[in-house]
Amino acid sequence: MKTVQQLLATKSTLVYSVTPNTLVLEALQFMMEKNISSLLVQENNALLGIFTERDYARKIVLQGKSSASTLIEEVMTSELTTVKLRDSIENCMKIMTDRRIRHLPVVENNEVKGLVSIGDVVKFIIEDQKQTINALENYINS
Repeated sequence: MKTVQQLLATKSTLVYSVTPNTLVLEALQFMMEKNISSLLVQENNALLGIFTERDYARKIVLQGKSSASTLIEEVMTSELTTVKLRDSIENCMKIMTDRRIRHLPVVENNEVKGLVSIGDVVKFIIEDQKQTINALENYINS
């Protein structure tokens, strides 16, 4: 059973975040610069929420709010689902599918250890399957 810890070992553990009093426009600019689709919301290393492109579309654009005057804390998703390092990749997939979310913060002892996206999970599973196929082919051919 492959774990979140194994997945994080294959990618950068750098996690971008903003504070709750960041303007939405500033967060969007930062997301564009880093080519990412979500930001964790933290204050004093405490995880308070997540801000995603979906939050922007649903809570700013469709509500007619201004991203130049709205704070992240007003539109972030504060009811977070998190995973631990020992959780399985299969569990992450189930959570993401059942809850229709694309990002899972990895938290261990109240400390953010990383962020797992649906893209990370798919990429990890594909690479794992490739390794399994190669191992089987080598076994058959030897």
